[in-house]
Amino acid sequence: MARVEGIPKMVTLEVVTPTRMVAREEVEEVVAPGAEGYFGVMGGHLPFMSTLKTGELAYRKNGTWRYLAMSWGYAEVRPETVIILTEAAEKAEEIDAARSQRARDRAFERLARWGDESIDVLRAQTSLARALTRLEVAEKTQ
Repeated sequence: MARVEGIPKMVTLEVVTPTRMVAREEVEEVVAPGAEGYFGVMGGHLPFMSTLKTGELAYRKNGTWRYLAMSWGYAEVRPETVIILTEAAEKAEEIDAARSQRARDRAFERLARWGDESIDVLRAQTSLARALTRLEVAEKTQ
């Protein structure tokens, strides 16, 4: 497919948490977990902002897909930049799968006690979503 002259081929992806810059790279494409569903961005995209849900952030660099597990946050998309501000994010190779499995198991145990007033169901559901996402992303490094 031919590119239109003047439209950037690459986009700068920045993934930032309250404690660190997780990624700052020139990439060909970004796929993010928007609150209303996943969306994709390439260079030259029209500007928009979106809330993000817990899920997998994928990006393509030099033809290779790379993955991050991320929590909720916000995305700002501009023609040459995608900025992801998120509560937490980890690259696939940074994820401790055993720890994520333990977190998943704890969340399942809490949810099994659904009627127990001492259980914060929303917190357990959030923990489960994060653990499952982390496990899914960690598998992609194998």
